[in-house]
Amino acid sequence: MEFRVQLSEPLPDPVQLAAMLEAEDPAAVGELDGAARVWRVNTALASRDLVALLGRAGSPVAASSVVVLPSVCCG
Repeated sequence: MEFRVQLSEPLPDPVQLAAMLEAEDPAAVGELDGAARVWRVNTALASRDLVALLGRAGSPVAASSVVVLPSVCCG
C-alpha cells in the first residue's frame, strides 16, 4: 500500500527512519520530504505499524496523520 504521512516536529532522522523501515519490511520504499514534513511510503505494513515506527524513531504522529493513497495499479 502507498501512504502519505504528515509529520510533526521533531522530524525523524532520515537514515535512521530508512533503516527502521527496512528492518520491518525489506521491500518497502520511503521518501522523506523535510521541507513539506511529509513521508511517502510504499509498504506492506499497516498504518498503525507506521505510527508505531515513527514513535520509535522519535517523531510521534497521530493515526489521523497517516493517509492511505488509492492504488495506481492497473491490474
